[in-house]
Amino acid sequence: MKNVTVYNQKNESVKEIATPADIFGVAWNNTLVKQVLDAQMSNRRRPWAHAKGRSEVRGGGRKPWRQKGTGRARHGSIRSPLWSGGGKAHGPNKERDYTQKVNKKMRRVAIFSVLSKKLKDDQIKFFDTFEMTAPKTKTMESGLRVALNMTPKSRKFDVLMIPAAPMTPLARAVRNLTKTKVLPATSLNVYDLMNYKNIMIEEKAIEVIANRYKI
Repeated sequence: MKNVTVYNQKNESVKEIATPADIFGVAWNNTLVKQVLDAQMSNRRRPWAHAKGRSEVRGGGRKPWRQKGTGRARHGSIRSPLWSGGGKAHGPNKERDYTQKVNKKMRRVAIFSVLSKKLKDDQIKFFDTFEMTAPKTKTMESGLRVALNMTPKSRKFDVLMIPAAPMTPLARAVRNLTKTKVLPATSLNVYDLMNYKNIMIEEKAIEVIANRYKI
C-alpha cells in the first residue's frame, strides 16, 4: 500500500490514507493496455463507408440484348460491375463488424495498470468530497485552477474527475470547461483514464472501484 494525501475543496491537506495495492500498485503492462484500448476504440467504431453492389443499384432488370446473334459480348444486366453506373465489386460494406472481444479480467488489470502508473507519476490527486454548495462553472473553474496549480492564462485543464456515484450538478458545472470530464467510479475505462493527464478521485470512490472491479 502507498500512503497518499487527501485534500479538501480548498486544496488543503486534511489527512492521509493508504491506497489498495491491488488497484494502485499494479505493474505497468504496456501490451495489455494497448490491446484493451484498441478493442475499446474498435468497439466504438461504426462503419459508414458503403458501396452499392449490383443487387442494390437501381435498374438493370431487363437483359440489355439477346444472348446470341448480335456479335457483342453477352450481358445480363446493365448494373453489372463491368458497366458504367453499375454496382461496385468488393467495395466497402456498412455491415462490416469491427468489434473485438476483451474479457473482464483483462479490462480490469488494464484499468488498474493505468491507475497505478498515473499515481506513480503524481498525476492522481485525492479529495475528501466533490459535493458543491453552488455547482457553478465559475466556482468550479477557480477551484480547479487552485487544485492543479495553474497559471491565470492557462485555459486547458486536462482533468478527469472520478466521484463515487454519478453527480449531475458536478457534471453540469464542468461541461463548459476545456477538456474536463466527470466519470463515475463504476464507469472507468482505459481510454478516458489515458486521455486526461490529471485525475481527481473522491475518497469514497476507492471503495466503489474495489467493489466494482473486485478480483
